Amino acid sequence: MVSESPKSWNEMEPDGKEVVLITGCSAGGLGHALARAFAAEKCQVVATSRSKVSMGDLEQDPRFFLQELDVLSHDSVQRVVSTVVEKYGHIDVLVNNAGVLCVGPLAEIPLSALQRTFDTNVYGPMRLVQAVVPHMASRRKGKIVNVGSIAALAPGPWAGVYTASKAALHALTDTLRLELRHFGIDVINVAPGAIRSNIGNAVRANYSQMPEWKLYKPFEAAIQARAHFSQGPKSTPSEEFAKKTVAAVLKKNPPAWFSSGHLSTAMAVIPLLHNTVLQIPKKLSTQLNVRQNHMET
Repeated sequence: MVSESPKSWNEMEPDGKEVVLITGCSAGGLGHALARAFAAEKCQVVATSRSKVSMGDLEQDPRFFLQELDVLSHDSVQRVVSTVVEKYGHIDVLVNNAGVLCVGPLAEIPLSALQRTFDTNVYGPMRLVQAVVPHMASRRKGKIVNVGSIAALAPGPWAGVYTASKAALHALTDTLRLELRHFGIDVINVAPGAIRSNIGNAVRANYSQMPEWKLYKPFEAAIQARAHFSQGPKSTPSEEFAKKTVAAVLKKNPPAWFSSGHLSTAMAVIPLLHNTVLQIPKKLSTQLNVRQNHMET
């Protein structure tokens, strides 16, 4: 079987260029790498971040159209989407990449931090989705890519707020796929493994605003270590992950789920093992009941 070229979907447009809108494109991050990977496939990339300056070298590259966008603001989202449609006439791919990592024990973490995380990681993508879907539906063509996390499949201590927000995003994405299929819109769940990026810098800034832990003071070192868990020496370079992701997204028939990167396979298996273990007591209980009933008869 001949493998499908990522450019096959691009060739459907008269000008040969798909317009890709990406959120969270600050230099050193995954969005920045995704922007460059899409541009390498001859796409017209609309790179966004809260500040143009934060996107670094993209500002001087003619392959990119930079826009300041705050995913927390309805007005900001509407303005950017309208600007892009007016400039290019269409948005073919939306990549919801902007997100924040929140670390801390659930019993003590400020509710304001929880709300901010969900507003960015869950409500933010939905603001973009609701802004672009009417346009995509009118053309009966489009792709929505929501970047979650493989950590959402196997939640552990200290990052419960983050993993819960990404789990919510994964669930919304799966439902959107069913609801938007009728309109010719593909919806793709992307679950990165441990990807090397500048996320550690943002985490340090957020963590410095946390209160001093009380019950969890003895776990301070472990909590801080969780903030940098994905940035170990074996983490997958963001450029490598971005190239594979873009190849999957630009297929004529993209996958519903795409996961890649360090620990992605292991983390995906954990929920399966977890469910298997949960079934053991039920099976033993059933067997014991059957034996007891047999003895009584």
